[in-house]
Amino acid sequence: MNSVWKVSSVLPKFPKLEKNLETDVLIIGGGLCGVLCAYMLKNAGVDYVLLESDRICGKTTENTTAKITTQHGLIYGRIAKSRGLDFARQYYDANNEALNEYKRLCKDIECDFSECDAYIFTQNNEKKLTDEYELLLKLGIEAELLDTLSIPFEVNKAIKFPNQACFNPLKFVSVIAKDLNIYENSRVEELIKTTAKANGHMVKAKRIIVATHFPFINKHGLYFLKLFQHRSYVLALENTHEIKNMYINDTSYGLSLRSYNGLTLLGGEGHRTGKASDGWQGLEKIAHRYFPNARIKYRWATQDCMTLDGVPYIGKYSLFSDNLYVATGFNKWGITSSMVAARLLCDLISGKENRYERLFSPSRSILKPQLVVNSAEAIGNLLSFKAKRCPHLGCALVWNKQEHSWDCPCHGSRFDEKGHVLDGPATNNLNIKQ
Repeated sequence: MNSVWKVSSVLPKFPKLEKNLETDVLIIGGGLCGVLCAYMLKNAGVDYVLLESDRICGKTTENTTAKITTQHGLIYGRIAKSRGLDFARQYYDANNEALNEYKRLCKDIECDFSECDAYIFTQNNEKKLTDEYELLLKLGIEAELLDTLSIPFEVNKAIKFPNQACFNPLKFVSVIAKDLNIYENSRVEELIKTTAKANGHMVKAKRIIVATHFPFINKHGLYFLKLFQHRSYVLALENTHEIKNMYINDTSYGLSLRSYNGLTLLGGEGHRTGKASDGWQGLEKIAHRYFPNARIKYRWATQDCMTLDGVPYIGKYSLFSDNLYVATGFNKWGITSSMVAARLLCDLISGKENRYERLFSPSRSILKPQLVVNSAEAIGNLLSFKAKRCPHLGCALVWNKQEHSWDCPCHGSRFDEKGHVLDGPATNNLNIKQ
């Protein structure tokens, strides 16, 4: 079960931490966000160390669909309704700057980068897309409303975002990461203020960035209430007609299309981690219906952290943690969000003002409808009589037949059949005999 990015890329290898270190900034987590933070800090002349528990970009980054776009579903209407037009425009500007930074960097990096358009379409809710389009015009965002698309799916209405991009994320990382100060196979076992213990050695830092996908520190920030995790699936299909641009639909299961090296990447069947899903079988039915001659070349799954309001949490870990920072909750748009996070955190650590600090502040209000859902899931699972419990906060685990894993419906931790951690926030393995 490898992604097309993994089989087509070779990442540099980094040593294991085998000595005590002191640094200005410690980055915990070596996904795309952590690597970009290291890259930005290095270019800003800031001393840093990055610790990764396994290999860099070995989870969410290698399982993305790798779209670089400001088109994040119907997010602009959602932000405008809850926080106002100014914040909606700021969200666009932050992600558009990220898109342009990728365009600049990828001019000198062989990573299969190409510019293309991004579309969101609906099959049955014309008003929802028309309302979003009218808001985009009000915000001054370039977009086009269409009635048809050149894809085999039924389309009622679509919105086009021109001049977006896509690439191979691991080829990109293989270039920007090779000279960075990274230690792999160095899981942080304990954190005492701003000193981390890994492999029996200590890394003393002035500031820490937690870029571990789901934050693992429970005593600050209430992230176990502010986040939940969502799984989705991808099939790489050969023998289909060419898909020239990038497409998503407006449903909760998130149908996605793009191409790469002659393959059509069909994604979807999304669901809250720990809940039932048709997974790849559901995607296979869709592929058979719309691409009857297709053959499956690769398949993979990914997991995304979802926030209460659809906007990532980037900034100080909490109101009471001046030297601790976080980047999480990228809501399925981790490519642009990782760049936004790296730029914002580098500014904060360097003492520079950044106009997006309030927009992404992790300490903004949590009084959102999703909070009730998250709380109900946690309480229901804590009261369950099921024997197997997640070592993170004790929620009952559910067996995932599709992927042969034990999944936590509360916070999204996952464990293989032998109890080894597959996805956090859990940091300890599961006692499979329990």
